[in-house]
Amino acid sequence: MSTRLTDLPLDPIETASRAELQALQLERLRWSLHHAYANSPVYRRKFDEAGVHPDQLQSLADLARFPFTSKQDLRDNYPFGMFAVPQDRVARIHASSGTTGKPTVVGYTLQDIDNWATVMARSIRASGARRGDKVHISYGYGLFTGGLGAHYGVEKAGLTAIPFGGGQTERQVQLIQDFKPEVIMVTPSYMLAIADEFERQGIDPASTSLRVGIFGAEPWTPEMRLAIEKRMGISAVDIYGLSEVMGPGVANECAETKDGPTIWEDHFYPEIIDPDTGAVLPDGEFGELVFTSLTKEAMPVVRYRTRDLTRLLPGTARAAFRRMEKVTGRTDDMMIVRGVNVFPSQIEELILRHAELAPHYQCVLAKEGHLDTLTVRVECAHGSDTPRAHSAREQLAHEIKSYIGVTAGIEVLPEGGIERSVGKAKRIVDQRKR
Repeated sequence: MSTRLTDLPLDPIETASRAELQALQLERLRWSLHHAYANSPVYRRKFDEAGVHPDQLQSLADLARFPFTSKQDLRDNYPFGMFAVPQDRVARIHASSGTTGKPTVVGYTLQDIDNWATVMARSIRASGARRGDKVHISYGYGLFTGGLGAHYGVEKAGLTAIPFGGGQTERQVQLIQDFKPEVIMVTPSYMLAIADEFERQGIDPASTSLRVGIFGAEPWTPEMRLAIEKRMGISAVDIYGLSEVMGPGVANECAETKDGPTIWEDHFYPEIIDPDTGAVLPDGEFGELVFTSLTKEAMPVVRYRTRDLTRLLPGTARAAFRRMEKVTGRTDDMMIVRGVNVFPSQIEELILRHAELAPHYQCVLAKEGHLDTLTVRVECAHGSDTPRAHSAREQLAHEIKSYIGVTAGIEVLPEGGIERSVGKAKRIVDQRKR
């Protein structure tokens, strides 16, 4: 094991052998499948339709016999149909961004929250946090899992949480100067916006107290890591998670190696599948990442298809735990705009509420400084310059902000303004790499 960069103790399982970890995984996987089958009508039906029963799981490889879970399952059973405990045991509810009335909803028991805090604390320690550190949290609080997930993890690790949240960049800079945190948890693009504000105020971003940055909620490249580290004078590590599986803290890079997020496999069992056939692929091959929860009570997930494309690699800093390579893409058309998941179908549903707007649209992604921007180009059904068209444009912008959680520019075009396609419509125009 590499030399550790923190004086905070590891969880005992982090020093276990691969065989010890796999024995724990099998024990917990059997429990999770039985729990889902006994307490979730959705999973009982899915298992019965697939002709499988939890008793048939005799090895980890037997998991491949069980059906997949998708985001559509969560939407079809909105809001609480996926829960596997009575309502009086649900201690908290989170939800990812979605169209009106149809976000993906997740629930947590008190034990789930404690387990989540445990893997988040483990992630923060792995990132290089030390005793006495203060952690500036710039992830959004509320239904989004980022802020509260980070917050509970910081406290579980025995560190000091500064629960700032997102926005108010000038004040973020002021409090970083005043409170002198050693660690910051934020999206990588917003970290660069904070760096811009430091420079606007005549302050060298590398002169701050910050030593470690834990970045997630959106894809970022190795080149961005180097740019952030040089500009801020910090060590930048990657955290991975998704609300349907738990939230942030499913996996995290270790500061010793920074070679891809280590998956906390004692709580989340990973598989890589062929996205077209569903066949399980061996470690080292690229495919779609799938997770099965091993300890979740309120809302277990069995073989949840993340749509993220990556591969599983051997453990390094935590030898028993496999790593995942940085996500290289997705099997669907989801956009991530400033940490918020956005689907063209969400935009379409809002457009179709307005008779003044035609169902021909494109989502244009661009860069404004270091931050992503979203512009929705949509045709008007009755000409682009009518008062009704202007009113619909303003209303659509308001609805996207209210229901999806991102700010979008709206361009209303005349009929024929969106290029027609013979095959699949081109809904996303990504100008960020130009």
